[in-house]
Amino acid sequence: MGKEADPQIIAQYGLYEDSALQRYMRQKGQEMAALSHRANIQYDFRILNSDVINAFAIPGYVYFTRGIMAHFNNEAQFEGVLGHELGHIAARHTVVQQRNATLSQVGLLAGVIISPTFGRFAEAASQGVQLMLLKNSRDAEREADQLGVEYSTKAGYDATEMAGFFNTLKRQGEQSNQELPGLLSTHPDPGERNQTVAQLATEWKQKTGLTNPKVNRESYLRMLEGMVYGEDPREGFLEANVFYHPVLRFQFPVPSGWKYQNTPQAVQIAPQDGKALMVLTLAQGTNLQQAATTTLQQYQLQVIGSQETTVNGLPALAVEAQQQPQQQQQQQGSGVLRTLSYFIQYNNNIYHLIGMAMAPDYGAYSNYFLSTMQNFRALTDAAKLNKKPDRIRIRTVNTAATLEQVLRSFNTPQAKLNELAILNGMNLTDTVPQGTLVKTIGQ
Repeated sequence: MGKEADPQIIAQYGLYEDSALQRYMRQKGQEMAALSHRANIQYDFRILNSDVINAFAIPGYVYFTRGIMAHFNNEAQFEGVLGHELGHIAARHTVVQQRNATLSQVGLLAGVIISPTFGRFAEAASQGVQLMLLKNSRDAEREADQLGVEYSTKAGYDATEMAGFFNTLKRQGEQSNQELPGLLSTHPDPGERNQTVAQLATEWKQKTGLTNPKVNRESYLRMLEGMVYGEDPREGFLEANVFYHPVLRFQFPVPSGWKYQNTPQAVQIAPQDGKALMVLTLAQGTNLQQAATTTLQQYQLQVIGSQETTVNGLPALAVEAQQQPQQQQQQQGSGVLRTLSYFIQYNNNIYHLIGMAMAPDYGAYSNYFLSTMQNFRALTDAAKLNKKPDRIRIRTVNTAATLEQVLRSFNTPQAKLNELAILNGMNLTDTVPQGTLVKTIGQ
């Protein structure tokens, strides 16, 4: 199951291009896997190029996002979460997960159209959830916490730090007004979990006779120097309600107030109410007609009408469609799904922009779909084409001060102070001693 899903996950999210960090992840992962209850299986460990704070496991594979790597403040936190994910594999939670559901809709669009759970996907996109991965039960999370403490302690690390990291996750969730990251959502209360993990850490230190547990703050932070932070503009970015892709050199508007998620395979946008969804992907085919025919067959859509047109000088084909009757019946009376597609030929690619909503809601959203699709155009603005990513910069505190004073001394904008406090796992009022390393954001 893991070998089948791994290429799909990599295709969906991409690997973070930093050979040293990937090597670190593999090395630490293999060392801890050898201590786990399933040391006999083959493991792979990967860092995904996503700024979402998440970590997850499938049989034989553990994935951390660069977003979660950025938010660890020492190696002990990293090791605690690594142990937690290996705990899921050891306890076979991931096998249960995969048996009961489909992993992170890689074929998202097909999943939306042929499944009665359209609303769930639209709702997820509307909340800006970028890694729509399976969630574990509360009991599974508690068991993985226990194993994470056990494994990281046996590896010589201070598992109390893992408890502290839950606070970072909780604060981040509150800051972004989104669902809590995957490690927390639908799971035990963070306060209770924090207490339990701290208590388990004390017990395991006693059991193993660990008197000088490793934290390794400085060495871990120095490793993060230069890491891409937040969105990587080379993969596409949203600015003032316009989505830009500097590498593929296109842009299109996003309706005001709609949430979006961006992966190497697709851009998805949805309104707050989750009653519609727009997706941009690449279509297969050498010409517009072939691309449209292949796509409509793949998603089992029935054409209502189609028209050859142009979009800002680019050849295009507009197609309205709905679910074929047999698919509709499979949905057990969940209603007809209506879609509007624009296939647009540009720079040797055929782009497919599709908007979808259930038939009663379609009229309310069709103008939004048209406005986005008819304003797809070539990107020529040099400032957007050359936009550089933000990166983590590790700075040394010259004089003891509060974190807020320290961050201001490094020219951190007012609007970024809370974000940087969470990133450093501190409060703005905390006193930071001279010589301490802190994370800042620069280019």
